[in-house]
Amino acid sequence: MRNRTFLFAQAIAGAVALSASAVQADIQYPVNNPQPKEGQYVHVPPTMEDLEKTEFHPELKRVIRRGYDLFMNTQQLRGKNVFNSMNCSSCHMGEGRLPFAGPVWPAAVILPNYRPKNDHVNNLEERIAGCFSFSMNGQPPEYGSDDMIALAAYHQWLAKGVPIYSSGKNMYGRGYPKLAEPEQKMDYQRGKKVYEENCMICHSSDGSGLVQNGKEIFPAVWGDRSYNWGAGITRHFTLSSFVKHNMPLGQPNTLTDQQAWDVAYYINSHERPQEPRYTGDVKETREKYLDTFHVHTNYGLKVEGRLLGDHKNTGEKDFLKPDVLRPRTYTAD
Repeated sequence: MRNRTFLFAQAIAGAVALSASAVQADIQYPVNNPQPKEGQYVHVPPTMEDLEKTEFHPELKRVIRRGYDLFMNTQQLRGKNVFNSMNCSSCHMGEGRLPFAGPVWPAAVILPNYRPKNDHVNNLEERIAGCFSFSMNGQPPEYGSDDMIALAAYHQWLAKGVPIYSSGKNMYGRGYPKLAEPEQKMDYQRGKKVYEENCMICHSSDGSGLVQNGKEIFPAVWGDRSYNWGAGITRHFTLSSFVKHNMPLGQPNTLTDQQAWDVAYYINSHERPQEPRYTGDVKETREKYLDTFHVHTNYGLKVEGRLLGDHKNTGEKDFLKPDVLRPRTYTAD
């Protein structure tokens, strides 16, 4: 590990500038994340202030700033590319820089790479398109479009200095590191109690989030305005880690692991827009993508007497599957 990484590791793990992106407020919160382990690669992403100090061409700076703007306020694409209440920064907190909160810089250096979810090699633009298709229940910007290039440029700016094709296995704080398996089986009623005591104040009793003066303040966590059944955060191990390391807002790492697992199970036991890969039969769809994805979700299972995902509701959009979600073979045909 480079010496520089150790100089900044404690600062990242102890107190990182966490932008409350949902409310666009410049607030700093203690993070108290685990310290890096020996051999882990620690990267301190550059800031937008750092960008202005570079010798980059002014036009490149402008495009990166546009990518940052789209990342922080993806709702400006509502009804065109986004069909729910999410911003990129809703899941990738701290401007996409924060460890243990889905920092986005790793995607810029580990891709192109094989991805089990769609069983082919993905590049950075296709990975971003996946977030639009599932997490934002939307229609991705076209590959090579102004908006897609700007978003990719912002990801790559955050990865400045990281070697391309770096191994994602030893990156400190990448993604939402999986918690230890819960001591007790995940429980709906215990999760409901955790939600009511810690989450409801921002995301409401019906999971619909908070809207003020027509502006999304906090995103919906279930229902038509939330992520669909194909989003990565429908997996219990993903949501539990996100909750543990980032929630409640301003109080990360205050819930126990068991509470995080339970509330993740509770949230992901509520209905949401249909999985874009839906075949017309929920149990068939679950089985088709069981090994690569739905083994970790409640989609197609009965919870509290309800068969989840047994519907054709696509939320705010009028289509099921974006055209970009297609197989690739990379053959000459």
